[in-house]
Amino acid sequence: MLLPVNATLGIVLAVLLAVAAAIASLARLGHSRAIAVAGLRAAVQLAAVSYLIGWVIRALPPLLCFLLLMFAVATRTAGRRITPNRTWWWAAVPIGIGVGPVVGLLLATGLVPPRGLTLIPVAGILIGGALTATVLGGRRALDELESRRGEFEAGLALGLPDRDARMEVARPAASDALLPGLDQTRTVGLVTLPGAFVGMLLGGASPVQAGAVQLFVLVALLAVQAAACAVVLELVARGRLHRVPLSAAEGE
Repeated sequence: MLLPVNATLGIVLAVLLAVAAAIASLARLGHSRAIAVAGLRAAVQLAAVSYLIGWVIRALPPLLCFLLLMFAVATRTAGRRITPNRTWWWAAVPIGIGVGPVVGLLLATGLVPPRGLTLIPVAGILIGGALTATVLGGRRALDELESRRGEFEAGLALGLPDRDARMEVARPAASDALLPGLDQTRTVGLVTLPGAFVGMLLGGASPVQAGAVQLFVLVALLAVQAAACAVVLELVARGRLHRVPLSAAEGE
């Protein structure tokens, strides 16, 4: 076992969380309270999920409900990170389009058996990757449209449709959402040994088997994140995801 679950672990985690919040506060980075709350939430949620998974893997209906819950939470989190208005629910589209086909392919080919202990962690990794790409792509695209409003209006003046004018401004910024996944894939084994690799080794797999699983995870994540980034960019370009206040949007 990598870490003993005892009082020492709890104390070390508490100290690390306090240090992270203190650094953010002293450096005026903001989010110091958010860091503390996120750490506490993670502890509570992981404790609950650890017990819940033991129940949901026994039958298909609770397993599907748990997967839907993961998707719903990811949608809400991503959407609210992108915009405060009611268009946040469009975040379900890039996450769903990114994750759904990849999970379907893995199940259809038998690479991932339809069992809870296998499906939950794989789906969780892919949904998490889609969430990250959706948030980064959506936020960067909308930030760019706000800061370069003049270029968007110039495109309209030249006769470009709204969608094309937004796309010209937002595409380069939104594509940055792919950089974390690309860097992780490029440096795997040289800079870091990601969780799937380490987990397989600790579970008794050979290094070759662990490497194959980690490669599968990284490539699947690239596919999911590329699809999520492309779709969220399209939604922003078409005005489905925006930051216009509801009252202004309704008055147009």
